[in-house]
This record gives sequence, C-alpha cells and structure tokens, in this order.
Amino acid sequence: MSTTQAEHYARFRALHEEPGAFIMPNAWDGASAVLLKREGFRALGSSSLAIAFALGRRDGLHEVSREAAIANAALLGAISGLPVNGDLEDGFGPDPSDCALTVEAAIAAGLAGLGIEDTTANPARPLHGFDHAVKRMQAAAKAAKGRILLTGRTDNFVKGNPDLDDTIRRLTAFAEAGADVLFAPALPDLDAIRKVVRAIAPKPVNVVFGPGTGPVPLSVLAEAGVKRVSTGGALYRFVMASLVDAAKALAAGNIAGAAPRLGGSAIVALLP
Repeated sequence: MSTTQAEHYARFRALHEEPGAFIMPNAWDGASAVLLKREGFRALGSSSLAIAFALGRRDGLHEVSREAAIANAALLGAISGLPVNGDLEDGFGPDPSDCALTVEAAIAAGLAGLGIEDTTANPARPLHGFDHAVKRMQAAAKAAKGRILLTGRTDNFVKGNPDLDDTIRRLTAFAEAGADVLFAPALPDLDAIRKVVRAIAPKPVNVVFGPGTGPVPLSVLAEAGVKRVSTGGALYRFVMASLVDAAKALAAGNIAGAAPRLGGSAIVALLP
C-alpha cells in the first residue's frame, strides 16, 4: 500500500521533534533519490538549482514552472518512498495567493514539506519588502496548517543584504506568521547561527551545510541548536565536478579515467 501525503507529513514532522540534528540531502532525480535512501537518510529535499541546471535554465528566475518543480519533488518521493521537502523558491509569484496556490499544489502532489522564500525573481529588486514578505508567509501558513511542513526562508545573505538584525526580524515574523521551520542560507559564522536559533526558539532552524566560514561536523551544528541540515545544490554540483574530471580524462585520451565507479545494476536494484 502506498504511503499517503498525510503519512509523509507526519513522518517528516516527527524528524523535527527528535533530539539532535539530522541531515536532509537534496536529490534531483530518481537515481540520486534511491542512492541517498540506501545510505540511510530518512527524508530528502529537492533542489531548484539542480532542476534548473538539468533543464539548461537559470535558478531563481521563474525559468522553471511551479508544475515542473513540484513534479520533480513528487518524483523523488514516489521513487524513494521518503518524505520530500520541495524547494519551491518564492512560491512562483509575488502575491500571497501565489504562495497559497503553491502550498495547495504541493499537498496535492504528496509532498511532506516545502519552503517559501522572500525572493522576487527580479535581480533589480531581489527581496520583497518586510511587510509584504510577512503577508506572503501568512498566506502560505494558512494553507499549510496541519497538512504540510512549511519552511520560511529569507535570502538576505544570498541577495546582497547581509544584515543579521533584519534576517532575525524576518525569521521571527515568519515564525509568528505560522512557518514551522526557519531558514536563512549563507549565515556568516556559528555565532550568527546561534543568534538565529535563540531568536526563533523553540521552532527548528535549517542551515545549508553550515556557516559561511566553512562546513563543520553535524555535532557542532547540533550543539549550536540547528535541527536540520540541507545541502541545496551542492550534491548536484559535486556530481558535475566529477563529470568534469571524467571529461578531462577522456579529452586526454585516458578512457580508463572515465570508467564508472557505480554499476547501473546497483541503481536498478534500488528502484521500486
């Protein structure tokens, strides 16, 4: 019997209520999803960067549709049987109603969670103003309440506004609006992470890998109060770097340098 969306949501929420921190790697296709499941991960995220790059498009500029992004995340869950958190960018539109529509579509597709950012997809004005960002989160939270885990995200440090006070102000407001998990990528150091954790406690905090000063062990992030660690587009870029290495070997005439280290049968054996 297939797992229902409500069951995925319950399992995903329970992970955030367990002691310590957990890693939620971001997959991008069926093979990456089942291989990550094989290694023992209990939930997956999708990656807007990986989806966009796989389609030859740019990330964060609405070059990938709501339907395509949600379909990719749903595929990860259908293939792996794991709860999936959809990386759904800004909710695919500027209005609060756009965020609510994205939440409803994510639930209908069977996702366990999703993230909504305060970004605009407009490089000239990359972030929504504070009040509008909060209204968007309120609409998303109203649609999500009790049905799907909502992550509220501010991209201040990614989009050229490295203001920790404003980041905490936004995350606190998103928490008060009803977001279940809070997330600010690219926080500069562990001290900043600790300040965010304290400000929005007891709600859980997600980080990508860790502080801007460089990755640290999961135990260090757990001590800082982090609950969830995602990988964003990093695993996809790691795989692309391996592709570059293999391509350079081939270009130099070294065919053995591109020999696969993973057999196709190993992936087939993991497919449902």
